Amino acid sequence: MSRQGVAILGSTGSVGASTLDVVTALPDRFEVVALAAGSNTKMLQEQIERVRPRYAALACGESLDGVKRIDTDDPLTSIALLDEVDIVVVATTGHAALPATIAALEAGKIVALANKETIVAGGALVMPIADRHPGNLRPVDSEHSAIWQCLPGGRFDDRSVRRILMTASGGPFRGMSAEQLRHVTVHQALDHPTWSMGSRITIDSATLMNKGFELIEAAWLFHCPIDRITIVIHPQSIVHSMVEFNDGNIIAQLGSHDMRLPIQYALTYPDRPAGCGKRLTLDAMAKLTFEEPDFEAFPAPEIARAAARLGGLYPAVLSKADELAVAAFLDGQISFPAITEIVQHALDAFEPGTTEVTLEAIAETDDWTTRFVAASLASGVR
Repeated sequence: MSRQGVAILGSTGSVGASTLDVVTALPDRFEVVALAAGSNTKMLQEQIERVRPRYAALACGESLDGVKRIDTDDPLTSIALLDEVDIVVVATTGHAALPATIAALEAGKIVALANKETIVAGGALVMPIADRHPGNLRPVDSEHSAIWQCLPGGRFDDRSVRRILMTASGGPFRGMSAEQLRHVTVHQALDHPTWSMGSRITIDSATLMNKGFELIEAAWLFHCPIDRITIVIHPQSIVHSMVEFNDGNIIAQLGSHDMRLPIQYALTYPDRPAGCGKRLTLDAMAKLTFEEPDFEAFPAPEIARAAARLGGLYPAVLSKADELAVAAFLDGQISFPAITEIVQHALDAFEPGTTEVTLEAIAETDDWTTRFVAASLASGVR
């Protein structure tokens, strides 16, 4: 087997770093061709020295040693289209990698997608291309990887499937009331009970907005009606998702809370070679519990479901408003519940000028949302 060239967009984040662990553990299968990062120059330089890619991109403009720097108007797309790249791992946050994802799929490359916002905002653009290249768009999120592994053919079929059961850990504030949530701190919100992730996704896990994004993403990825996806709180994070069939059977995917497992499956599919992921022990499965979410205290998933029903550019408002509100919370400007309040206010105020989803329309929607959230913060939302 010849080695496949891998590009990692967002290499200095938690998923990007875990991807490097996976590909370096399988040197006979993969070669790191290119890395891209935002502003973490020190970590990117360390990665370059560790894996010796041929190309790299750094958004902040600082210099890099020992590599050919990609410095185009859209370096993520330029990297995705390199001839030496067979697999593009999209591990960025926000909407920046949407053009690169589309370009890679159109070029027939494999895209291992860990970026929720790409599908949340641009599912109408991405999925028609992915459907023309079956098997090339592969989910990396543990929940979507689990659904992919449990769902026959990787596609929802109501002749056999009743619903998808998507699990959530519940985050660090499970069981708290809406009033109690007004007093939580940034430090508390970043202390996730089971997963080690970047700051934004950790906060999204605490609000359960990550489940809202994953609802929308699952609906697109598996061609599933949004109302046939049920969220279930599972604090142990061992069962990553389940599929319930019409005959009453349920198939679940279990694994340790180690992102290297779903990353490797996306890279090596359909093979399952031994890798560097942590194995699940019988002791860890001794007690598995499930409960319904409290959508009064944690309304984010239902806000996201409503945005998905509205369709068009509303999910783009959802993801951008959340990105900005989370940043404001991390900066100490707003309270924890204000994150979802700002998102809801943005959705309520949005008046789309078009129902057509295009890259230009998403960019314009991002601009509108940025102005709206800035005005909300300036008005004293707390």
